[in-house]
Amino acid sequence: MNFSECFKLSSQLCKFSPDGKFLASGVQYRLVVRSTNTLQILQLFTCLDQIQHIEWSSDSLFILCAMYKRGIVQVWSLEQPDWHCKVDEGSAGLVASCWSPDGRHILNTTEFHLRITVWSLCTKSVSYIKYPKACQQGIAFTKDGRYMALAERRDCKDYISLFVCSDWQLLRHFDTETQDIAGIEWAPNGCVLAVWDTCLEYKILLYSLDGRLLSTYRAYEWSLGIKSVSWSPSSQFLAIGSYDEKVRILNHVTWKKIADFEHPVTVASPKTVVYKETEKSPAVEMDKLLFPPSKTEASSLFSTKSKYNIPNAVWIWDMQQMKLFVVLEQLCTVQLFQWDPQQSRLAICTANSRVYLWSPAGCVSVQVPMEGDFQVISLCWHSSGNSLALMSKENFCLCYLESEAEEVK
Repeated sequence: MNFSECFKLSSQLCKFSPDGKFLASGVQYRLVVRSTNTLQILQLFTCLDQIQHIEWSSDSLFILCAMYKRGIVQVWSLEQPDWHCKVDEGSAGLVASCWSPDGRHILNTTEFHLRITVWSLCTKSVSYIKYPKACQQGIAFTKDGRYMALAERRDCKDYISLFVCSDWQLLRHFDTETQDIAGIEWAPNGCVLAVWDTCLEYKILLYSLDGRLLSTYRAYEWSLGIKSVSWSPSSQFLAIGSYDEKVRILNHVTWKKIADFEHPVTVASPKTVVYKETEKSPAVEMDKLLFPPSKTEASSLFSTKSKYNIPNAVWIWDMQQMKLFVVLEQLCTVQLFQWDPQQSRLAICTANSRVYLWSPAGCVSVQVPMEGDFQVISLCWHSSGNSLALMSKENFCLCYLESEAEEVK
């Protein structure tokens, strides 16, 4: 495993291009585009204000930079560096901006969610979509990029509108049996849309592309409900994370629950592997110990910390056997974990100077060899699975991975 040198960064704005050839990072009001292979700077763009969001187009030819404070979006071209585009929402303001799947339209959500403005880079035309709902996840595109689902709020009632992304024409419009939609998500095959209600009511609804209600699932009543929702890549399972600290798995045939994954305080099964991170205390030579000890010595001698288990543990289940497979218990609170896009390998960061990798072969903890205080608070995989971008508060570096056999020992 090798590491690159350290580079400046702002607000963890660091993203690989979809084709894996480029790496874009934001440094205050500058957008830096590097070659993934050499990390040499290919383009340096200067924006009108501090960048708050960056996003690649699907074909890796354009980069969107959003400056929400000024209500402005700037778009830059890698093929034609002299070409640029500025979208100014003016007095309407700006709270969110994203690409359409074709990489030629920009969707801007105005302040107070009054409307979504669709800007075309090709025809310079503008379309408006009214009544977008202010919720956790109110826009969802099918994986093939053909359709967009939008959560709406009209006359104190929830609705879903389905649009054709090629011309932004309305395909379907229907009301939902929800009190207050919290989020929507398409199955990867684009056939089913999951819609879940506010955390105050446990309810998830499954709709077909033509707006038919396929099924409704409720685990319990009169308590905090759904916290997160995730489809399996095959669209065969729907995982629902709940506030009762359980993950429930629904199947795509009957939409009934087929498994309950719990987080017990004690792992009883002898077949479950538990990796526990330990940290060796520095050796202290008693004859050289001063009294009273210096600040450095005192901090090393009395540096034990006590925290609850759940934020420090990563639970991994075997979906073929529907049972708990492994638990990773970290010393610090887990900030983020992400699956390798190419194989069963998980990268974890806990806001310290290490990165953790797990695969069915084992688990490894690697020190990031950077000078100064480089605490990994975020990470993202390259599409090939051969490297990771590790981000601290003000810097980032690349971690190059060797083959799994060499990496896990």
